[in-house]
Amino acid sequence: MGSTVFESVLFRDMFGTAAMRAVFDDRALVGRYVEVEIALARAEARMGVIPADAGEAIARAAATATLDFDRLKRETDNVGYPILPVVAQLSTLCGEAGRYVHWGATTQDIMDTTTVLQMRAALDLVAADVEALRQVLVALATKHRDTPMAGRTHLQQALPVTFGYKVAIWLAALDRHAERLAQLRPRVLVVQFAGAAGTLASIGGKGFDVQRELAKELELGEPASTWHVARDGFAEVINALALITGTLGKIAFDVMIMMSTEYGEVFEPFEHGRGASSTMPQKRNPISSELILAASKIVRQQAGLMLDALVTDFERATGPWHVEWAAIPEAFLAASSALHQAKFMLGGLIVDAARMRRNLDITSGLIVAEAVMMGLAPHMGRQVAHDVVYASCRQAAETGTSLLDALMQSSEVTSHLDRDALAKLCDPANYLGLAPQMVDRVVAGRG
Repeated sequence: MGSTVFESVLFRDMFGTAAMRAVFDDRALVGRYVEVEIALARAEARMGVIPADAGEAIARAAATATLDFDRLKRETDNVGYPILPVVAQLSTLCGEAGRYVHWGATTQDIMDTTTVLQMRAALDLVAADVEALRQVLVALATKHRDTPMAGRTHLQQALPVTFGYKVAIWLAALDRHAERLAQLRPRVLVVQFAGAAGTLASIGGKGFDVQRELAKELELGEPASTWHVARDGFAEVINALALITGTLGKIAFDVMIMMSTEYGEVFEPFEHGRGASSTMPQKRNPISSELILAASKIVRQQAGLMLDALVTDFERATGPWHVEWAAIPEAFLAASSALHQAKFMLGGLIVDAARMRRNLDITSGLIVAEAVMMGLAPHMGRQVAHDVVYASCRQAAETGTSLLDALMQSSEVTSHLDRDALAKLCDPANYLGLAPQMVDRVVAGRG
């Protein structure tokens, strides 16, 4: 049983995924600590910093070691960090070679490099989900390239768009996020090995050599300098997650509003009982969208914490570093939840094109007043056309007639355009601008 939504048997699959939890759980974490210690021993043995046989002995013993987690917990509580307790057990398990475990390293070297390894695995999961979601949105945008609906600004009907156009905007944002994820990897996926104050003094003249070999062992990059107190890389990752989930939150917000009874334009996939109310049998609540929106807010808070953790003191932080221990796993878990829910929701989204058309027509043509104005402008000038159409719009709204009928009562209008011409201008489907072509550009241009 857990005490937070990330651990709770009831809630954990709503605020994370099994795959992402497996990246950050305790046994995986300690396993990464051991992996880094093994890689360090091999690197140092190869460079002659420790005996060659000691490096292999440590690698053999540590690879099959079973650590006492109860002891590890007690000692971590006492020490304040888990590495010294891990090293103590490994040193014993490695026998005579144990004296060379953790040679020249500091706690943060092992923990930071472990976090990098976790991030690499977690970013792989995120990138795969983003790509899957992009494929879903490509199909949705293409299918509804020409499906007209009301575009809304300030929650009011503004001009006609297409649903495919709306989806293409979502897709373009996800395309940019995929690019960001690829670009940040070489900046972030670098090894940390620098010793107590970051100068590699404990290794002597072979510090850079060991650092290079450790990076090779773990298939990570080499840093230009120590980054014990330069946390911009980790902050960049979590803020990238905040951008991704922020986009998903925007999508979810749109879907929730469009699912409302008054709109009824889209619906989350139907599953028996999903989104049901305990008291109102007719309800079909937007559960996935709600979870996405919640996750986006959680990740945003963790991104803020990571920015706060950038402000560190001297050569070793006295507290900001600890913030990362909470913020990084929770941000990845919440992001994985948002992505999982988005794939489900958008992958099975039910689109009611007929309802979109009905909603588009509820203003009886007022939504395309701009089209009429621009149609009249060549005959009377833009400003005069604006005033003439404005008057017809007010008449239509006050009398409950259509814009077309109101326009037909204006001699200033009919002296230039007949009813057929005005009917074409008053049809929202004829005033989509380049919305369909924008769909084509986004779909064709994705990398």
